[in-house]
Amino acid sequence: MSRIGKKPVDFGADIKVSTNGDIVTFAKGNRSVDLDTRGNVDFAIDGNVLTFSAKSDEKAHRAFWGTYRALAANIVTGLTTGYSKQLEINGVGYRAAVKGKVLNLQLGHSHDINFDLVDGLEAKVEKNVITLTSHDKQLLGSAAAKIRSFRPPEPYKGKGVKYMEEHIVRKAGKTAKK
Repeated sequence: MSRIGKKPVDFGADIKVSTNGDIVTFAKGNRSVDLDTRGNVDFAIDGNVLTFSAKSDEKAHRAFWGTYRALAANIVTGLTTGYSKQLEINGVGYRAAVKGKVLNLQLGHSHDINFDLVDGLEAKVEKNVITLTSHDKQLLGSAAAKIRSFRPPEPYKGKGVKYMEEHIVRKAGKTAKK
């Protein structure tokens, strides 16, 4: 039995929620995000509260119940406060810069890496820290993972791109012959 699915999503007065068949649309200002439930769950809007319920007692419908409730809550949080992730660059000569809608990375390769910032994703660079912000949690996570994949941190010196909260397990390296 889903416990997440039972919790209602309170979206406040500043977010407008509308439905069109199986699609729930969340809008605030000029931003609009659609959540397509694909007919897997039932939902109801009562004032400023959105509630989800399972279509049937099948295992798949109960799983979708909690999933779509969590996705709706993430959309509401993204539209009200937004999400951010920080990436730290460690290494001699490794640097990053934002030029318009492009994040330029110099990570020890023979060439610069130009990462295009899609709509809804913003980046700031301060010293060796890249701060990514977005209203879409999934977009933010995939962009941060892609940037990290250009030069993942290595275990000997810790050089590379890592999440700010990530801990790199270090290895000892070679020891001198005795």
